[in-house]
Amino acid sequence: MSYDVQAIRQQFPILNQKIHGRPLVYLDNAATAQKPIAVIDAISDYYLNYNANVHRGVHTLSQRATDAMEAVREDVRAHINAAETAEIIFTRGITDSINTIAFGMGALVKKGQNIVITAVEHHSNIVPWQMLCQRTGAELRHLPMNEHGEVVLDGIEEIIDEHTAMVAFNHISNALGTINPVDAILERAQKVGAWTLVDGAQSGPHAKVDVRAWNVDFFTLSSHKMYGPTGLGVLYGKRERLEALPPYQGGGEMIATVTLEESTYAGLPHKFEAGTPHIEGIIGFGAALKYINEVGIEAIAAHEKELLEYATQECSEIEGFRVIGDAKNKASVLSFVVDGTHPYDLGVLLDQQGVAVRTGQHCTQPIMDAFCIDGTARASFAMYNTKEEIDLFKAALEKAVTMLR
Repeated sequence: MSYDVQAIRQQFPILNQKIHGRPLVYLDNAATAQKPIAVIDAISDYYLNYNANVHRGVHTLSQRATDAMEAVREDVRAHINAAETAEIIFTRGITDSINTIAFGMGALVKKGQNIVITAVEHHSNIVPWQMLCQRTGAELRHLPMNEHGEVVLDGIEEIIDEHTAMVAFNHISNALGTINPVDAILERAQKVGAWTLVDGAQSGPHAKVDVRAWNVDFFTLSSHKMYGPTGLGVLYGKRERLEALPPYQGGGEMIATVTLEESTYAGLPHKFEAGTPHIEGIIGFGAALKYINEVGIEAIAAHEKELLEYATQECSEIEGFRVIGDAKNKASVLSFVVDGTHPYDLGVLLDQQGVAVRTGQHCTQPIMDAFCIDGTARASFAMYNTKEEIDLFKAALEKAVTMLR
């Protein structure tokens, strides 16, 4: 079956508007993706028909809400091929997910050990590990990056060694689109017995993931980057790893017993889900996940690859245009600078022509420092973008460059 992008676009009503009198060209999908009608309807249906707290009521609405939420947990389990639903934790986002693990490992990591990340990480996969090392005296190391924005594996045996407690890295760089060598990094980490975490913020909407095939200890997903609601993340963890960690937060729902003197904790997954969950967000995410699978993640990835290649080719005709991060293996992110202009100014002038891109450091200051730049403009593509939109983007960029020179 052919990929019908126009039929897909009809499911995203927000795209049918004008910005400053121009058709909206939304190319900021790496920051957040737009929501299909199915997601909007699922959230509306929850509030209209069975709004109630979960796990805590014997009444019908509570049971309906609980069933709907727990059905999504099973959908997520199946989507990433986890062994059981108890390994699927709902969080407030990937930042929350990573902090949950980094906080818990504070009880396990000791001075003399090290934590390994890469030079292409989002701040949310840098700062929590810095904080862990500051608390424990462990050393923070990183796998370096080359001039193409690719992780360098030369010397990996010295960086990931028998004293490595955790290796945490992203599957796809949000700033560059680089697809990292997951198998090679995991193989080395597993050889020395280190725990592993793969950040799937950018791979969730673009790539098929099998956590058991990877044999990874932890994996994260972000709802709002996968066409679902904001404020919701998923943390996958192997049962034995999650059981070894103390909970990140205390409160209702995550307990087994409470006295005024002490408490015992609930089993998985509730041990890590203190308080009332983001019920409507979880239900909306379930609808988003279903929609992604209906379109087909492989078909989406193929469409986005075609868009990236077309945009790179077309925009490279603009004088002074430079791609930042030209890895051989890339996802649908075009991060760039244009000589003689500032990314922020480009972003403003593009917006005035209806084109939405992201500008700045993209929460990846070490990457920008390595390239000796203040930031980039970033166009990132999703299932609903078209080549016609890229033509509009290129024309708007040419006009912006002309105005700034």
